[in-house]
Amino acid sequence: MSLKAPPSPADAGRGRGGRATRPVSRRSGLARLGPLPWIAPVILLILAVVVWPVVELIRTSFLEVAISGKVRGSAGTDNFKTLFEESDLSSVLIWTVLWTVVVVSATMLISLGLASLFNQKFPGRKITRWALIAPWAASVLMTAIGFKWMLNQTAGVLNTLMVDIGLIDKPKDWLGDPGTAWPWMMAVAVFVSLPFTTYTLLAGLQTVPHDVYEASRIDGANTWQTYLRITLPLLRPAFLVGVVINLINVFNSFPIIWAMTQGGPGYDTSTSMVFMYKLKETDIGESAAMSVVNFAMVVVLVLIFLKVSRWNEED
Repeated sequence: MSLKAPPSPADAGRGRGGRATRPVSRRSGLARLGPLPWIAPVILLILAVVVWPVVELIRTSFLEVAISGKVRGSAGTDNFKTLFEESDLSSVLIWTVLWTVVVVSATMLISLGLASLFNQKFPGRKITRWALIAPWAASVLMTAIGFKWMLNQTAGVLNTLMVDIGLIDKPKDWLGDPGTAWPWMMAVAVFVSLPFTTYTLLAGLQTVPHDVYEASRIDGANTWQTYLRITLPLLRPAFLVGVVINLINVFNSFPIIWAMTQGGPGYDTSTSMVFMYKLKETDIGESAAMSVVNFAMVVVLVLIFLKVSRWNEED
């Protein structure tokens, strides 16, 4: 009786005729999908709340829609032609760009100073950090309404105080004149934008290694040189995040302007978002066309900033 030797590992993977066979996969069907089951809900959410509304918006801009919401048929490009023939459109677009650039620039500069301050150790730092959250925690609409009442011509605190101390002879209609309404609305927009941007930059400052600062002191760099050559370059990623998110938020800002002036008188204090909202009262299709223009503008603004800042280049 002869005993057979057990097959070697090399022979075990060979079939008849000495041909190699593939090992049988023991992975289940779910495991073969990899990370897809985990990211599928996120993908579906993005499709539902981002992609689908954009597609529907573009489709609506080419339709003739009654005020009641009933679709009467295709309008072709008539909605866009009517929109670009609006006499107030050019001034609205100019003010939209100025509004966005001024508010974002002021927000980033002030936030940079506040973040640098809060990064230092001083008595009461924790309290001041918590206090900065207040404009962020409060509703933007309620904040705008509060400032509106403060600037009221007849019962506003500002007019009462300035008349009492003799700065002005009689109460002023701060929000009735575009020359004074725009600065006040910009100030409110900066006020509500500061918390997020300041904390974003503060988080970036706290990731800068202390060893780098010690090396700069050894090399003889003063405080200003250290800030310009070390702190700001290392803060660049957080700074870019703050600017991009602020660009989108400020451009799309609606509650501040609507609560304080409703874009009036006329369209003198309207941005493109308020202009779009007002158009829906007369022509929904034209309003949808303005929405498409707004979407394109914010994408262009962000791309221009990313191109100018060369966000994808590393020093």
